[in-house]
Amino acid sequence: MRNPSRRLLITLALAGLSCAASAQSGKPLTLVIPFSPGGGSDTSARLLSQTLGTRLGQTVVIENKPGAAGVIGADQVARAPADGNTLLLGNIGTQSINPILYKKLPYDAKTAFAPVSLIAELPQVLLVHPSVQAKDVPGLIALLKAQPGKLSYSTSGAGGSMHLAAEMFKSATRTEIQHVPYRGGGPAIADLLAGHVQMSFATVLESMGHIKSGKLRAVAVTGDKRVAALPDVPTVAETVPGFKSISWVGVLAPAKTPQATIDRLAAAIRDTVAQPEIASKLNEQGAVAKTTTPAQFAALIQADYNTYAQLITEKGITAE
Repeated sequence: MRNPSRRLLITLALAGLSCAASAQSGKPLTLVIPFSPGGGSDTSARLLSQTLGTRLGQTVVIENKPGAAGVIGADQVARAPADGNTLLLGNIGTQSINPILYKKLPYDAKTAFAPVSLIAELPQVLLVHPSVQAKDVPGLIALLKAQPGKLSYSTSGAGGSMHLAAEMFKSATRTEIQHVPYRGGGPAIADLLAGHVQMSFATVLESMGHIKSGKLRAVAVTGDKRVAALPDVPTVAETVPGFKSISWVGVLAPAKTPQATIDRLAAAIRDTVAQPEIASKLNEQGAVAKTTTPAQFAALIQADYNTYAQLITEKGITAE
C-alpha cells in the first residue's frame, strides 16, 4: 500500500526524534506524513507530542500532507529549511518508486533529501479470499496455471507497492493474474474482503486484523524470513527461491541539513527502536524493527530504486 504508516511507526519516529530535537529547544519540530491520517494514528501521535513538548520545552507538530502518492508532502520537506526542524516520514514509495514512475517531480528525489534512519521494515503478505481453494503457494501457483488470467488481484493503484509485489510474483511464478487497480489501499482490500477480487498483497501490519478474524487467508509473506506475528505462514521464497518484496518507513531531512544534526537524529532513533518493548510491539504487529546509519539508509533507497526501475521498465508500468 502507498501508506504503510500506522500508530507504532509514527510513535517510533517521534520518540526517536526526541533526543535529537532537544538541541533545537524552543523551536517547533514538524514531522510531515505525506499521506492521509489513518485511524488513531494522529490521536496517539499528538498525545506523544505533548509529552515530548513538555520534556523538551518545544512543540512537536505532526502534519499530514497527503496527495499525489506522497509527492506533495515530500515536496514540502524538500523545500523546508535545512535546520533539522522539518522532517519527512518517508517510505519505499516516496523515495524509491515515485522517482521512477513520475517523469517530472517538483524536486530531485536523489538530491533533495538527507536520509536519517530506517525505522522498520514492513514485509508484505500474499492474501486470498477464503473462497479461493489454494491453501499454500504451490497450490496457488497450480490454480493460477490451470486458470490463466481468470483470477484477479487488487492494488492501491498502478506502481504502488501492492502492484509491484504482485508483478514480481507473476514474473517469478510465470502466471497470469488480472490487475484491478483502485484509488488507495483501503478500497483495494475492501473489494478483496467482499470477494470481488481473489488476491492482493499488503503489509502484514495492515492485514493482521483481517487475517486473525478469518476474513482473509494469509498464504505467504514476502520477506526473506518468516514474520514473528505470523510464525506459521511460510515465505514465498520457501517455494520460489530468491523472492523478496519488503516495504519500509524511515525518517529523512531536507538536503544540506548539517551532518552533525543528521547523525544526532539517527543515533536517537537507533537508541529508541533498540528498546526491547518497542521492538517486540513492532514484531507482534507484523513490522520488523530495524534502524540504519544515514549511509546505510541511502544505500537501501538506491538499491530499491535499481530493483524497481528494472521491473517497472520491463512491465511498462506508468503512474495513473
